[in-house]
Parts: sequence; structure tokens; C-alpha cells
Amino acid sequence: MATAVPAERDAVAEAFRGRPVREVRGPGAALHRVADGPDLLAAGVGPALAAASTAAALTAAALDGRPYGLVVSAGIAGGFPPHAPLGSLVVADEITAADLGAETADGFLPVTDLGFGTVTHRPPAALVREAAAAAGALTGTVLTVSTVTGTAARADALRARHPRALAEAMEGFGVAEAAAAHGVPVLEVRAVSNPVGPRDRAAWRIGDALGALTEGFGKLAPVLESWMQLDISRS
Repeated sequence: MATAVPAERDAVAEAFRGRPVREVRGPGAALHRVADGPDLLAAGVGPALAAASTAAALTAAALDGRPYGLVVSAGIAGGFPPHAPLGSLVVADEITAADLGAETADGFLPVTDLGFGTVTHRPPAALVREAAAAAGALTGTVLTVSTVTGTAARADALRARHPRALAEAMEGFGVAEAAAAHGVPVLEVRAVSNPVGPRDRAAWRIGDALGALTEGFGKLAPVLESWMQLDISRS
């Protein structure tokens, strides 16, 4: 599981309380390995660093003969009101790069309209359904941005371009790109800490969101473990 910062990583680890955790250092990535559980990676802030760190961990695991069967991007996020209120949990059925493209006189063009790459990764639909049901989470698009939204105008523009968007964060698309390069499925799970819109630090509820992340992964763990066992049986 890849988070942006150690506080998010530790919130996920808290869901596996009681299981020993050891640090494993590799080239470009330091993992916290939960006994009989996931490897946790604080991959860094932003899509570029998250992609690089996740790719390093995936490559190291593959070279070690223990490739991963699933990558989960996890952490806190801004939620689009009123669709994703503070403290809610969101499971992405689409992971979309919201600002990868070009500004033109006629508006924003995604990079795909310029003839390059992709802007959306779709996690396995069955996994999304099972995860959302287990955690009581919302499902919809989670946007990846390189610049966090701080105005009502930008929030409105993002929702106009992405009507199904529930949340925005800064790492999911980078993690998904790394997973796709290794042919590994991806999931993104976010707990809402603040509304997307005018920047108001006083309105942020980071502690509550980290608590929701812990609670959510406590419920998600059996689903993820079952998915991993099914993936192993397929291989």
C-alpha cells in the first residue's frame, strides 16, 4: 500500500494493530512490512514521486521473486461537497489525472486529446464493489492533481469536467501508472479531511480523516486478503 506521508502510512498500519512490523530498506523505497499483511510505503507527495517510489518497490519485489498482486493508493483527500462529506471514505472506480494536459483559449484539453498517454486508470470493478461494501464507502472518480484546489472557481471547473468526481488527492494516478507498467491491478482508497474549494485550514479535520482511514482499512483487510489469495490461485 502506498501513501504520501508517514502519518497516512501509520494510520493504515494501525488497522493491523497487534501484528509485528519491520522496516525493509530497498533501492529508492523503505517499506514497513506487516506480518501476514501488506507492505506499507510512504511514497512521497505528488504524482511524480509517488510513481517513482511505487515503481522502485514493485521492481524490487519482482527481482526478489515475490511480485505484488495488487497495489493500493491510500490516504486522506479533499472531498467535493456535498457529495463526499468530511470523514467519509471513498473508493475510486476511476483514478484520473485532472490537470495533465494543456490550457487553450477554448478550455482545458486532457493529454489524451493531444494524442498522448492516458488520463484514467480503472481498478477492477468487482474489487471496487466488494471494498466499498465492506467499508461502507462511496464510489466514484478520485482526481489526481499536482496543485491542490484552493478556490471555488477551480472546484467548480473540476466538477464540470469530471461530474462523477468525489475527491481530489495528489498521488493516485502516479501510483496507478507504476502499477500499470508492471501489469498489477490498482485500488485507491481515500478518507476525506477537507472540502475541495476555498483554502481554509481551520476547516480541515485531518485527525478525523486519519481515524476514518484506520477504521476503513480494518474493514477492508479481509476483502484485500481474499483478493490476494484469489490472485495467487489464478497465477
